[in-house]
Amino acid sequence: MVEKRCPLQRDGVYRWFSELPSPQRVEFLCGLLDLCIPLELRFLGSCLEDLARKDYHSLRDSEIKANNPADLGSLTNLTDEVVRSKLLVSLALLGSEQREAAGVLYRTLTHIDSIIHNYGLQLNEGRTGDEFLLLFTMASNHPAFSFHQKQVLRQELTQIQSSLSGGGGGGGGPGGKSALPTCPACHKVLWSDSSITSVTKSSSEVTEFISKLSQLYPEENLEKFIPCLAGPDSFYVERNHMDLEADLR
Repeated sequence: MVEKRCPLQRDGVYRWFSELPSPQRVEFLCGLLDLCIPLELRFLGSCLEDLARKDYHSLRDSEIKANNPADLGSLTNLTDEVVRSKLLVSLALLGSEQREAAGVLYRTLTHIDSIIHNYGLQLNEGRTGDEFLLLFTMASNHPAFSFHQKQVLRQELTQIQSSLSGGGGGGGGPGGKSALPTCPACHKVLWSDSSITSVTKSSSEVTEFISKLSQLYPEENLEKFIPCLAGPDSFYVERNHMDLEADLR
């Protein structure tokens, strides 16, 4: 039924994906994983585990450093291209439960504003902009970071995108396109006395509420039980889906 409604041109999808820059590849893949059901995720996890096993020994030393807060604490100079390269490797090898190590990376990455202003770091020089886009895309999607941390990193990423595109606003995606419109949603709230209340909230209001909960109860790992909402401030909100659809047609 699905193939009759929208024939899948796999070669077109592969070609489209292969031409994407690294930040958009990561973002698109994370979006696809969000759409998978649990059994699909377990199957994909087995496939990824098998593929990753081939490089296990060659990356073992780097993986140990990537999950060691002390080693990560020395990677603070974001103006250094070598440091940025090591941070990218660290994010790729960071374990999903390494909260302490993620906290060290979070403190380093959230200093980008002061670095840009105090040291005059030019994001549009060479590969600098692409490296920062990839850094913040990986970090804001990484499960080792808390919900609140990922929200802050996402905001930083939006500012970087705005700086690279030359725009003044933080809501646009690549190429200066505006964010997709959103509409309020009705939520049913079940209280302890078994009463039910209907509440209408926008996605940004719900996201802000979840962020506050995460800060109030940081040890509860709330983001594992509450899905991350895609709002108007989501980076790469369009994910080139329109381009993909046109290519498929």
